[in-house]
Amino acid sequence: MDDWAANDPDFAAMIGWTDEPLPFTDGFSQIWSLGYAHGTLYAGTKPASLLSSRDGGETWENVQGLTDHPSADSWNPGAAGLVLHTIIADPSDPQKLWIGISAAGVFATEDGGVTWERRNRLSNADSCGHHDHPAAPRDGEIGHCVHNMMRAPGTSDLLYQQNHHGVWRSVDGGRNWDDITEGLPSTFGFPIRVHPRDPDTIWTLPLNGDSVGRFPPDAAAAVWRSRDGGTSWRDLREGLPQQSCYFTVLRQAMAGDERDPAGIYFGTNSGSVFASLNEGDSWNEIARHLPTILAVEVLDRR
Repeated sequence: MDDWAANDPDFAAMIGWTDEPLPFTDGFSQIWSLGYAHGTLYAGTKPASLLSSRDGGETWENVQGLTDHPSADSWNPGAAGLVLHTIIADPSDPQKLWIGISAAGVFATEDGGVTWERRNRLSNADSCGHHDHPAAPRDGEIGHCVHNMMRAPGTSDLLYQQNHHGVWRSVDGGRNWDDITEGLPSTFGFPIRVHPRDPDTIWTLPLNGDSVGRFPPDAAAAVWRSRDGGTSWRDLREGLPQQSCYFTVLRQAMAGDERDPAGIYFGTNSGSVFASLNEGDSWNEIARHLPTILAVEVLDRR
């Protein structure tokens, strides 16, 4: 595109191109995620880096502490590349931030981004065993291909994540993770959602794994909900397609509102949007025939 614009003034004018160097040169190719907390706007990029802006996006700087992390030279890309896709802030502490990188794992800072700790440790490493799949738990860690992560409401550092090989729960801000996948029909999935008020209520949408195809097990869609922090799970199917369902729901394509009862929404790569206004008990397709849906956000106007 740059070469085209440089040699075609009309095209350059149409897209607003100039030959002025970009502020980050070729440091990244895409902005993958945004987060806002305590007056700072954050952006996650591909390849993985974290940018911050304290003037509403007018100017940006690289969070160098993450870029210079000692493990950075060992970060491996997932299928979509090396992407920083999840940014989570602590609502009461502006110094605390968590990020998710596929496939480098979970990182956390408690000093505003100056230093970062890699947090992928299994809480029960001795009983985990060893898996040959590169994304599976091994070597005392849960696997680095984190797909999505959310912080639960409240004052504790309770985190949930869906990764390439299961659903996980951490009660200590990611320092240790417990496997809560038992009861789900597969270990693979992309989104995870936490109730806006109840830290023990979570939703996920399991898909078949790599070799079978990334669509719901048995080609029948279901959102699975836990009311006890992942100890048990219930499948929620009313209003969702139960035959020949081959869609995928991507990592940022599930969202929720803060109403009572809470609303849950997800979009598919086949261009449909489903909504539940009763915490998943029943669903309605509220849009269809859209392009592939990469992300869903909710504007809660009351």
